[in-house]
Amino acid sequence: MITRSLVRVACISLAFSLLLVGCKTKEKSDESKAVTTKKASAKAKSVAVDKALLAAFAPLPTQMKSDKNPATEPKVALGRMLYYETRLSKANDLSCNSCHQLAKFGVDGEATSPGHKGQRGGRNSPTVYNAAGHLAQFWDGRSPDVEDQAKGPILNPIEMAMPDAKTVVALLKGIPGYVAAFKAAFPADKDPVTYDNLGRAIGAFERNLVTPSRWDKFLQGDAKALTDAEKKGFLAFVEVGCPTCHAGAYVGGAMYQKLGLVKPWPNQKDQGRFAVTKKDADKMFFKAPSLRNIAKTGPYFHDGGTKSLEDAVALMGTHQLGKTLKKEKLASIVVWLKSLTGTLPTAYIKKPALPAGK
Repeated sequence: MITRSLVRVACISLAFSLLLVGCKTKEKSDESKAVTTKKASAKAKSVAVDKALLAAFAPLPTQMKSDKNPATEPKVALGRMLYYETRLSKANDLSCNSCHQLAKFGVDGEATSPGHKGQRGGRNSPTVYNAAGHLAQFWDGRSPDVEDQAKGPILNPIEMAMPDAKTVVALLKGIPGYVAAFKAAFPADKDPVTYDNLGRAIGAFERNLVTPSRWDKFLQGDAKALTDAEKKGFLAFVEVGCPTCHAGAYVGGAMYQKLGLVKPWPNQKDQGRFAVTKKDADKMFFKAPSLRNIAKTGPYFHDGGTKSLEDAVALMGTHQLGKTLKKEKLASIVVWLKSLTGTLPTAYIKKPALPAGK
């Protein structure tokens, strides 16, 4: 009797234990399923960007080449020296890098830059990074390329204030190191030290000022290069109509557009391309700026009158698109714009030793 009772109790205990194990196994299975479901749900909520929306954009080139001014190592080396050369200014205190500081994304952070004797022009100094790929140079497009643009500020009385090209050439010919550098850069020229060659050398240097960012990796197929918040920002950017002016490899820089297209721009003092073409149809037209590194290149617009990127986007919504952007959408667009901040070529832009001389 005792034996049978013990057996019966043992069986009941075993059955109960098995029941407990089964319950715990089921609980773990249920927990595992819940975790899997949660992960799948999170994955399903991941932001997707239709490839068709990316067709208007392109990754940055590794170099902004010119058939008219092919880059060579000696030409680029000369251009780098000239870019940092303060002796190209009347008071020996200003260089290209003074207003377009390469270590600061190609700008000086000023609304308008101080020039000769502290004078200031009427326009903001735009970044030189990626600029060689634009349709033209300056806010009004008065120079066709960076080679031509490089020659302008040196002779501008408000900027570097050199009296004329002959004075600049005489200065360079008086410095043996520059004479040798010009000969190496332009070996086929009988007289290589010319003002045009100065522009070509600086232009050759600037054509390598390229700043690829995570946006380029995303365009090249790396879906993880952008966060979901940045993807949402891009979708908002497209939805409100920004790519009308800001598309392509440079996210802008490819067209002229009227500032105040829908609602008149508050500051009408500067009439943009009208000063160049004298055509009424060009009043208030400016080159649509590139948005590359836009989070690092304020203050904004041709007059440098807007400090905040958020305010700049809001103004574009109002005056170009006729839309009042809600705070959430505006903030979302700015999140994506920050993904356009690229990597500076630190070794390439390092200031070189400059030739000794007067």
